[in-house]
Amino acid sequence: MRRAISTASAVAIAALIASVAAHASLSATEAKRVQAAATVLTEIQAAPDKGIPLDLWNKASCVAVVPGLKKGALVFGGEFGKGLLACRHGNAWSAPVFMELERGSWGFQIGAQSVDLVLLVMNDAVGKLLGDKVTLGGDASAAAGPVGRDARAATDAQMKAEILSYSRTQGLFAGIDVSGGVLRPDKSDNTDLYGSAVTPRHVLLDGTIAPPAETLPFVHSLERGGVGAKRAP
Repeated sequence: MRRAISTASAVAIAALIASVAAHASLSATEAKRVQAAATVLTEIQAAPDKGIPLDLWNKASCVAVVPGLKKGALVFGGEFGKGLLACRHGNAWSAPVFMELERGSWGFQIGAQSVDLVLLVMNDAVGKLLGDKVTLGGDASAAAGPVGRDARAATDAQMKAEILSYSRTQGLFAGIDVSGGVLRPDKSDNTDLYGSAVTPRHVLLDGTIAPPAETLPFVHSLERGGVGAKRAP
């Protein structure tokens, strides 16, 4: 029986890998998003005194990057952006999946703003993020992340949060409150990348899917710790 189960599992894994090989095909927009996310992560972590604390980076189980999150409205405000999420498996990173973030707000807002967003998933909350609709600060606790060389100045709320969030606007890097945002896997983009047979859960949690070549810039930026691996703690 054990051999039969093992064989069935091997066949299933082989089918998933074959599906990825057959379907990985990104549009120019999707490929640009991968590169933008990699650039954001590398540039943010390149400044050791202004980036994500190294000890928090090393504790994060998953990292999401949403480059160019759009914000702007008249009377009704809102944000919308797309990015990538990958999870840590020991000393390696999983292949990434595409995610999308939406947030509604209220206020008199004129003009538009674009920010780069980085989310650190600090525990097993990634299981929640793979649902169809997860509200940050509600379904998964979130807090603005501390900035600097280490995390010793973090508040109790920050240290207990499931997700720590950071933003970069016009070169300025800081923690940001994303409570109320709705984060979900981007089904159409993930189908372009992996095919319909492969789910985000397969990619992030099973660790059996190799990163498609198109996603390697982002994976390499994670492996380098966004250049942060070279920083002194």
